[in-house]
Amino acid sequence: MSNEKTTPRAADEVGVPDHHQYMHPVLEKNHGNWAYHDRPRAGVLRHVSKSGDEIFTVRAGTQRQMDVFTIRKLCDIGDEFADGHIRFTTRSNIEYMMSDEAKVQPLIDKLGEEGFPVGGTGASVTMISHTQGWLHCDIPGTDASGVVKGLMDMLHEEFIQEKMPNRVRITTSCCQINCGGQGDIAINVQYTKPPKINHDLVANVCERPAVVARCPVAAIRPAMVDGKPTLEVDEKKCVCCGACYPPCPPMQINGDDSTKIAIWVGGKHSNARSKPTFHKLAVANLPNNAPHWPEVNAVVKRIVKAYKKDAKHWERMGEWIERIGWNRFFEMTDLAFTKHHLDTWTGARKTMNQSAHIHF
Repeated sequence: MSNEKTTPRAADEVGVPDHHQYMHPVLEKNHGNWAYHDRPRAGVLRHVSKSGDEIFTVRAGTQRQMDVFTIRKLCDIGDEFADGHIRFTTRSNIEYMMSDEAKVQPLIDKLGEEGFPVGGTGASVTMISHTQGWLHCDIPGTDASGVVKGLMDMLHEEFIQEKMPNRVRITTSCCQINCGGQGDIAINVQYTKPPKINHDLVANVCERPAVVARCPVAAIRPAMVDGKPTLEVDEKKCVCCGACYPPCPPMQINGDDSTKIAIWVGGKHSNARSKPTFHKLAVANLPNNAPHWPEVNAVVKRIVKAYKKDAKHWERMGEWIERIGWNRFFEMTDLAFTKHHLDTWTGARKTMNQSAHIHF
């Protein structure tokens, strides 16, 4: 066995980087030694360590897609009014960290002058978690970023203050199959018709066995049309999920008459006070009406208003609905209970998991 020293293998440039290298010095010094934290005002967090050191975090809302000039502006604000330490959250907020409380208000004033609202903490409507939509996704049914713009213009006051019963997490998704998550309110695409197939292109573009395997309800099978190998859809089985479109763009699922928007309520990831829950359908078949989506805005406004008025302190959206019942929820929000709320898929009992056991 050789005793010669060898050069250690260099680390691969993959995975999460070491976060300590980006920490504010006060955070680094007191890592794992914090006593408590509070919120002096909406959008501002104060963490106090056991040594007495304090660090202030100012959270401001930003757009999801930013040009380089906006990023430079945000960084310049951090250099001038904070300690040069910033970070972005998963909900597209920017957070500035500083150890001097005297810098907090000037920073807030500057952010306000530049059009970046400070808020999104505590019992507020937090910034909406969303996907990228028409900007760079290859299968979008809508533009989630545009929906977010319309919603946050309407909900701006609830972002900069903490006057909701509890935090309200809103999510949006550009299609039914790739993105999105459980939220107090979730705005998701709803496909209403089977895909329209361009049979001339299928054989040149699609790997047909992969597309057949992709369908969750076995509604797709090989076919021949005008002597060309293609695919066909059994529309009695099809659930209009859109899963066939990503591997086979000639199976177009989007259309003015088929792409709608649905609003779901009551989802929750956390274990606080109650177990995590899936959101449930509140409204279906809203028009995909760019660029402002007024119909979506109107429904979300009704739901938020009813929740704010009636929910108890610390009740999340789903906990409030569970307490008052779905009948009362539809009454208070003035929403209709329609056929879309009924699960009529006859294959569900035989083909969907009915327990916590995983099977295929």
